[in-house]
Amino acid sequence: MPKDSPKVSLDALIPREAFEVQGQQSQMILNNIPMIQIRNLDQKDFFYPFLRKPDFQRETNEWDAQKICDFIESFLDGDLIPAVILWRSNSGYFFVIDGSHRLSALIAWINDDYGDKDISNKFYDAYITEEQKNAGQEVRTLIKNKIGSYQDYELSTQHLDKIDQKTLERARNLGSLGIQLQWVGGDASKAADSFFNINQKAAPISPTEMRLLKARNKPNGVAARGIMRSGNGHKYWSEFSQDKQDGGLGNLGNAQLTHLYCNTTFKN
Repeated sequence: MPKDSPKVSLDALIPREAFEVQGQQSQMILNNIPMIQIRNLDQKDFFYPFLRKPDFQRETNEWDAQKICDFIESFLDGDLIPAVILWRSNSGYFFVIDGSHRLSALIAWINDDYGDKDISNKFYDAYITEEQKNAGQEVRTLIKNKIGSYQDYELSTQHLDKIDQKTLERARNLGSLGIQLQWVGGDASKAADSFFNINQKAAPISPTEMRLLKARNKPNGVAARGIMRSGNGHKYWSEFSQDKQDGGLGNLGNAQLTHLYCNTTFKN
């Protein structure tokens, strides 16, 4: 794998949401599960649709094809995988406090979406760059050749007498393997503090990123994060009124951008 292998965008696979969702009624918090199994990450499962990451989480696009492939291979072979940390909100969403790349890599494998298929296409409003498509196809080809797709393993269970020993062992593992979970207790403020503490220690957030995250609810923070994605992906400005969205950040995908709160125009 070339050293300059492009990073793969997995950002669409876990939607963003505000910790405190307006208009949601508080629900009874049931016992938190200790582990999620691989099938729970299928988009047709009951768990995956309620999985979220904080709206201030930076993009999940730091892994290249080789790292994604190596991680999935390690999972299939039963290697030790660090626990994923979640927080459950009153609205019933499961927020990823730590482990978004790990979960997203498995979600990508299970749903065959490496930033270039159905889930991502919907997230990016049918606009995916050629660079992102090429990166997605690169990791898909690598995984297909080295370890096999998730769909290959599903089919192999119908022909156990015809598959090789390694595939058989991995297929068995898929029936019992899971991702260990740790849970953050407390309210949204506690969950946010946990997020910043964990991420600052494990993978330090740069001063610029920290300023953007701290200003995530301010006009300049919303505008800057929107500009970085040219208006595609998560709509950081979705809490603003429709007329402001239509007249400002909602037009990021066009040839120019008008700031929501001033007359300054930015060229794409």
